[in-house]
Order: sequence, then C-alpha cells, then structure tokens
Amino acid sequence: MKFDVVTLFPNFFASGLQSGLIGKALSKNIATVNLVNPRHFTTDIHRKVDDKPYGGGVGMLLKPEPIFAAVNSLESLPKRSIILLSPQGSPLTQNTLQTLATNYEQLILICGHYEGFDERIRFLANQEISLGDFILTGGEIPALTLING
Repeated sequence: MKFDVVTLFPNFFASGLQSGLIGKALSKNIATVNLVNPRHFTTDIHRKVDDKPYGGGVGMLLKPEPIFAAVNSLESLPKRSIILLSPQGSPLTQNTLQTLATNYEQLILICGHYEGFDERIRFLANQEISLGDFILTGGEIPALTLING
C-alpha cells in the first residue's frame, strides 16, 4: 500500500512512522509513506497556504491552489482514493479500513488545518473520513490513525 500524505506538518509523522509495526512494515517495503508539504507548491514569497473565507467570517481556510498542485504532483496508481480528513467525514471504522486495504493500492490523505478547507478542495476527494464527533487541530492525527489501521 502506498500512502501519500498532503500535510503542512510533515515532521509530525517522524516518530509514529518509525515505531512499532508501522516502522517494520515500512522498513520491509510492505507499505510506503510519502509526505508532501503544500507550501512547496505556493507561488508567493511567504509560501502562504491559507486565506480568509470568501464572503467574510472568522478564521482562515486552506487555499485550493497549493493542495491541487500537491495532489497533481503525485504519481497516480490505477487503484487509488483521495481522502479528505475532516470532522464532517464518515466515521473511520474497521470496515472502512478493510475496504481501503482491499480495494486500493494508493491512498492520498489530505490533512486539514485552520478553520477548514476552501470548498473547491472537496471536489478532489473521493471520500471524507473523520475519527469522530470532535475537532482536532489538524488532519495529521487522523492520517496517522488511518495508516496505522
């Protein structure tokens, strides 16, 4: 299984991907994890990935351009799914993990941050997955949980 993780915080994964069974699976090439930072796909000097919501409101949203560019830069295997990790997604269950492991050879996981995503980013995803009815600071914990599962 190949995991491509689009994340603003690739360093978050360092310990979790080296430890336990995940570390063993990666060292034996049973699975691979590729971490992609959307900041590398920005065009401004400040590498800005967020913007104010259109029409106003509080907080900042992830801009679509760096996310689209990051996903488009990835190798595309024939059996892949693009997953948006968000509080609005379907709950992650053992059945979901089994379906993903059985039906796909590549999972692209998009980690959210700030107040959420620009709605255009949702069109990239085949599905949205959530860990449950609560809010986290970002999608890195759900991504690591999904990889672990």
